[in-house]
Amino acid sequence: MKKSTVKYPYLTKEVEIYERENGHKIVLAHKEGELVNVSSWVKTGSINEDDRINGISHFLEHLMFKGTHKHKAGEFDKILEAKGAIVNAATWKDYTFYYVTLPKGENNSNLDLAIELHADMMLDPILPEEEIGPAFDLNDNEVKEKRERHVVIEEIRMRKDQPWTKVYNTCNFNMYTKHPYKRDVIGTPEIISQVTRDDIMNYYKTFYSPENITTIIVGDFDKEEILKKVEKEFDFKDRANAPKKVNEIDTPVSETKYFEQTAHVNTSYAIFGWLGPKACDIKASIELDLISIILGDSTSSRMYQNLIEKRDDALFNMISSEHYQFKDGDNFFIQANFKPEEKDLAIALIKKELKDLTDIRISEDELNKAKKRIKTRFAYSAETVSEIGETIGYYMTVCEDLKLVEQYLDDLDGITVDDLKATINKYLDINNCVISVLNPEEA
Repeated sequence: MKKSTVKYPYLTKEVEIYERENGHKIVLAHKEGELVNVSSWVKTGSINEDDRINGISHFLEHLMFKGTHKHKAGEFDKILEAKGAIVNAATWKDYTFYYVTLPKGENNSNLDLAIELHADMMLDPILPEEEIGPAFDLNDNEVKEKRERHVVIEEIRMRKDQPWTKVYNTCNFNMYTKHPYKRDVIGTPEIISQVTRDDIMNYYKTFYSPENITTIIVGDFDKEEILKKVEKEFDFKDRANAPKKVNEIDTPVSETKYFEQTAHVNTSYAIFGWLGPKACDIKASIELDLISIILGDSTSSRMYQNLIEKRDDALFNMISSEHYQFKDGDNFFIQANFKPEEKDLAIALIKKELKDLTDIRISEDELNKAKKRIKTRFAYSAETVSEIGETIGYYMTVCEDLKLVEQYLDDLDGITVDDLKATINKYLDINNCVISVLNPEEA
């Protein structure tokens, strides 16, 4: 078993990473206190889906809690919540992760129990047909059986009725040509209503492989004892690793793409979207975080001040920017909510703010304020066992290198105004932008 260590900022001891012969990685992080966090991050999400099984990662996440050969559905949550645990999971484009946060208990009794139950759930889900529910025709209003299949479909329908989901999905889909990132993580009712248990189990067996899973334990415990415990409980037997898959990386659009649609809404929504660098390009990723803060990520940002604070016409209800990080390339977004009758003016003003980002040089004061904010965020991410677990999981799964955290603060400190200007010119050209607008039906 290979061992490496990482000097994780703000933690008092080095983080230990163990890679087993089968590829399964175990990460142990020390954090003083009574709480511990146990999580497993799987390198799969919509990045491994196609048009036939879109949404299967999220559906499987729901079904992982529906019992094993040792524990029936609901027992996992019931046992741990009786110990004061928070149990949950999440699915995104690059990953699916499952976690438990709880008091470690006397002599680590709760921690040992959490590892046993967590490993059992990760390695032996039975995905029972009676929990999945039978496949059905979406047009059949007589279907009575309401199982997890229906729960997920209802979640999809509720989400897709949200204005921001509509405008985001259109923007996201058109930013890509071939890459799986173009699909909505949650899938479609049509697919979820028909996907079979065999499809789901085959997907599980393919992608929940040793090499694809990183198990992270954060807290105050004897590392040697817990390492042995995780090794024992995570017995993959002879499970094969997932086939290597390399997705073709899309290039940004070469001219602005504009899409407009209508819905039953009262105001207009817009998202401007760009493709960015890979998440593992940590310096460029930090630079886009800084740019997002300066442009639109606070009440002191340029867009908020110019388009909301200093205007008397209340044209914009909301304006902001966001930076999403992904293994195969980040996304940068500007999002706005505004008066529908002033749509053309609103779009023009956003474009002007983007142009001014290049023409009006970012000041040292703007840069230093943004750096301070990022340092505060980064320090906060080392405050709790849950935040530490999530940060480690992100770096291990999306960036595939926890060592990047060692250089994070130095990289941040070294970034200059000229670096930001170069990054803006490289990634945020209006010609490389996809614009999605949602208007009221009567507009």
